[in-house]
Amino acid sequence: VALKKMPLHKRNRKELVVSEIQIMKENRHPNIVNYIDSYLVDEDLWLVMEYVDGSTLTSILIRVFIEERMIAAISRE
Repeated sequence: VALKKMPLHKRNRKELVVSEIQIMKENRHPNIVNYIDSYLVDEDLWLVMEYVDGSTLTSILIRVFIEERMIAAISRE
């Protein structure tokens, strides 16, 4: 598994986080990193998700330029 630690005190719209978790709980797909569980630890929300070998999507997007048409195709799939 992979853990994502999200400090809630820095979030203005906590209801968006709750909504995102609800969506992740309800949707499972073999091509998407799936949600497993979440825990409130002090003022941090810890998300437990499937582990994907490699790096984070953010780190890839910083290093790789993707044209808009490619982003559209990836999003569609």
